[in-house]
Amino acid sequence: MSTTYDTILARRSTRKYTDEPVAPEEIRRLLEAAMAAPSANNEQPWHFIVVTERTLLDQLATFHPYGKMLFQAPLCIVVCAEPSSDYWVQDCAAATENILLAATDMGLGAVWCGVHPNSDREHHVTDILGMPEHISPFCLIAVGHPAEYHKPRTQYRDDRVHYNHW
Repeated sequence: MSTTYDTILARRSTRKYTDEPVAPEEIRRLLEAAMAAPSANNEQPWHFIVVTERTLLDQLATFHPYGKMLFQAPLCIVVCAEPSSDYWVQDCAAATENILLAATDMGLGAVWCGVHPNSDREHHVTDILGMPEHISPFCLIAVGHPAEYHKPRTQYRDDRVHYNHW
């Protein structure tokens, strides 16, 4: 079993997948990890759309300029929110990162494709998935069994660290 630190360093954007489906239990674990994320005032504004239908995955891949891996991925988790909270974006980002880390820990591959704040992308996701007007799509997360391997790595840079003052 890996440590949390090992999982963080091993998390990489995976864009190539096998055709093996993600099991329902694995999807449930990913969503449990998402909902364990910190949330401002514990408002938990998030909602999640689990997309496994190939025609919908292909539609999402068609419109998103960086989402072409959805043509191959067996699963997309769409992170959405009721944007009544001032911190819904931060809450959804935390939930998204938890999904990415949980996927890595489970031996799955995943990649985050931004939707918000691009209004064209938001409109397409809302239309394709028939979302209600009061829900805002935040991002798409392609998930699957990886068909590519990336070595764990650090991206630490001393020049980005400032102690006490700039």
